[in-house]
Amino acid sequence: MAVFLLGVGAACCLGLGFVLQQRAAARAPLSDFLTFRLLLDLIHMPDWLLGLGLQVAGQVLGAVALTYGEVSLVEPLTATNLLFAMALSRWLTRQPLGWVGWTGVALLALGVTAFIVAGRPHGGGTPAGALRHWLVVGIVAGLALLVTVISRHLQPSAQAALLALAAGLLYGLQDGLTRVCGQFVRDDGVAGLLTHWQPYAIVVIGLSGILLVQSAFEMAPLRMSLPSLTAAQPLAGIACGVGFLGDQLRLSAGALAWEAAGLAAIVVGVILLGRHPAMPPGVTPERSVGATRVI
Repeated sequence: MAVFLLGVGAACCLGLGFVLQQRAAARAPLSDFLTFRLLLDLIHMPDWLLGLGLQVAGQVLGAVALTYGEVSLVEPLTATNLLFAMALSRWLTRQPLGWVGWTGVALLALGVTAFIVAGRPHGGGTPAGALRHWLVVGIVAGLALLVTVISRHLQPSAQAALLALAAGLLYGLQDGLTRVCGQFVRDDGVAGLLTHWQPYAIVVIGLSGILLVQSAFEMAPLRMSLPSLTAAQPLAGIACGVGFLGDQLRLSAGALAWEAAGLAAIVVGVILLGRHPAMPPGVTPERSVGATRVI
């Protein structure tokens, strides 16, 4: 129950934080796209700072949840952040959910429930060796890099979706490495943690993920970026949990079918909610490449 509450609390903070960050990033100059100048501009915007604070709080709650629960359990819970983003967006836009919105809510909730009940994620497996650990990390990070490179040649809406997808992959990887760091702290204490590479990788991944997310928020409305971000993070996190953390899922034919159906329902629900008219439209005034910041 504690892990469940921590996971839902993390989702609430993340969803609210993403909406506030996107409202601010939509006002940043396009010349800052995919550069750290973007972050320097955004820190002058109070709503972005509030959104960042909520995101950090969500990540802290998620890290605590990962200390006591498996990645394969926590990640589907944090995917419900879109429900909280939708609630805030609906309040801001006064837009009713309608059948599309309620269908998205139902699919996301039922998908998370189906995956957890059918898969019964639990630890106890043998963590992977160094080779497999590096292989999984390399594949996820490599996919994020590839998606980012491809996005540079696309239209803004597709670019935002792919940048958010890359950020989601990195955040899922970050969650997996956070779980590893928690194990190090339990075994060797905080001082022992500093002798491993994972905490330093988490810092680099976190900064890269923030830059990608804010660039995606800057380029297009939230409905173009949040679905891919929300869908990619749990998939990458589950891959890391099973790939190198020793997380185990039920593997009977019936369980696998329900797990696949649950993940599919999560993805479809995320897409339906992310593209709902209640999501903020993003850019209000037109911005040229040389535009100045609007506060």
